[in-house]
Amino acid sequence: MSGGDVLERLWSGWRSTYVSSVGPPGDASGEPSVFVAILASGLPDEQTHIVHRGTTCFAILNAYPYATAHTLVLPYREVGDLEDLSDAEVNELWSTVRQTVRAIKAAYRPEGLNVGLNLGRPAGGSVSQHLHVHVVPRWTGDSNFLTATANTRTIPEALPDTAAKLRAAWSAS
Repeated sequence: MSGGDVLERLWSGWRSTYVSSVGPPGDASGEPSVFVAILASGLPDEQTHIVHRGTTCFAILNAYPYATAHTLVLPYREVGDLEDLSDAEVNELWSTVRQTVRAIKAAYRPEGLNVGLNLGRPAGGSVSQHLHVHVVPRWTGDSNFLTATANTRTIPEALPDTAAKLRAAWSAS
């Protein structure tokens, strides 16, 4: 920064709760992932924001989404590497990703979607011991100035409302 530059900060204090709850990326502590903890909690899907349950995989809203309806698809079994999934898990994982895309398109009508995995800590996997596929709806202009200047995103809808819309779209398809 040069002499006349001013550094502005927009605090996202809620983020520290999330960061401390999942532990360091690629947590080698032996503790179960946040996803295993959610599944073991016994809480209802409406409280945990699980929007779909299959035989070997499920879909859950990202608690700290990049965009409204940012959904994660993952196996129940905690596994970090794609090649370690069983054939049944692979088949259901990708089938559930396809169903998630359909539900998001039906509920939100995005102009596009990002679908992808971050495998391993260096790839950006924040919970790298439990692989998960991100399905993120996108609209032209959705990367606004807040992300570029303040490392902050504006999410215009509460997670329970998003989950209800996706559940309704899921059951309609």
